[in-house]
Amino acid sequence: MGESLKKNKGFEKRVIFLPGKQQKFLLKALNNLDVSWVELAEKIKVHKRTLNDWKREEYSMPLDVVKRISNIAKMTIPTDVEIKDPFWYVNKGSKIGANLGAIACIQKYGYVGGNPEYRKKKWYEWWEREGQYKHNFLGAYKPVNKPDFSRKLAEFVGIVLGDGGISKSQIIVTLNSETDKEYGNFVYKLAKKLFKIHIGISHDKKCKAVRYILSRSKLVRFCVEKLGLKEGNKVKQQVDIPNWIKRNKGYSISCVRGLIDTDGSVFTHRYKVNNKLYSYKKLSFTNYSQPLRQSVFNVLKNNGLGPRFAQDKDVRLDSIKDMKKYFQVFNSHNPKHLKRYYNNL
Repeated sequence: MGESLKKNKGFEKRVIFLPGKQQKFLLKALNNLDVSWVELAEKIKVHKRTLNDWKREEYSMPLDVVKRISNIAKMTIPTDVEIKDPFWYVNKGSKIGANLGAIACIQKYGYVGGNPEYRKKKWYEWWEREGQYKHNFLGAYKPVNKPDFSRKLAEFVGIVLGDGGISKSQIIVTLNSETDKEYGNFVYKLAKKLFKIHIGISHDKKCKAVRYILSRSKLVRFCVEKLGLKEGNKVKQQVDIPNWIKRNKGYSISCVRGLIDTDGSVFTHRYKVNNKLYSYKKLSFTNYSQPLRQSVFNVLKNNGLGPRFAQDKDVRLDSIKDMKKYFQVFNSHNPKHLKRYYNNL
């Protein structure tokens, strides 16, 4: 049996990290390379979902991939890892009396079914290529609703441009789980009404984040090809408000509301004159895409407000008059902004 278990041609040795260390290793690589998860998957030549499974530590990583990441990210492999033969856990199980029948099967026939991670990868590839288009099996998805242009759709575009991200098969909107809790309910209901699909919700307590996940390749294609959104890093691509929104005043207002509800803030400016304290509300929109900042500036100005640029990444409203008009014309669906503006007004 020993010889049969050691050969395992076609399967790589596995790297066993201590709990939590595999995720830290991948996060460090991500930061060193300054790339997104999708871009990292492409660099190391694995499917993005496989990388996601490794990030969640659902599976151990192959030694050759760990070495590849170490080389391209210029980082060392932790010294406290263990290098195991493929299917090492089967050997371990036999030693403690677990499923001897499975061991006998492996002795006689080899590893039936192959590497479970490889099978999962190939399933994802099949799903992307053809599986999602089949409708006669239990796992078939319902079709995605593709709504016509509207103010609600324009607002959703603004939300995605602000706090969203798009990969080949998912749209994810990430909000603060504490300060944006009520606004998250609005985002969930808006997306549900527009696309009529299941929306996953994922909580990250350490980062105080909640993610609203729309997982459909068809929806991504609709958002990219029809709505003008882009996959990947928004800053690197210097994204902008799509033209179909810019050409319509109502759509522009709704889109900017979505942008400011996610990437904007309302704050109180205080100062003293002759020992008398003054305070008034201001609004700031912060984004690292220059075309997007310019478009927000233009929409505000075209609606009678007096915006200004600040600190190379902000668009601001400073006056009492502009703040009042903003909440009259644009308003907000984020209770956090509404409370900050109307409290102690």
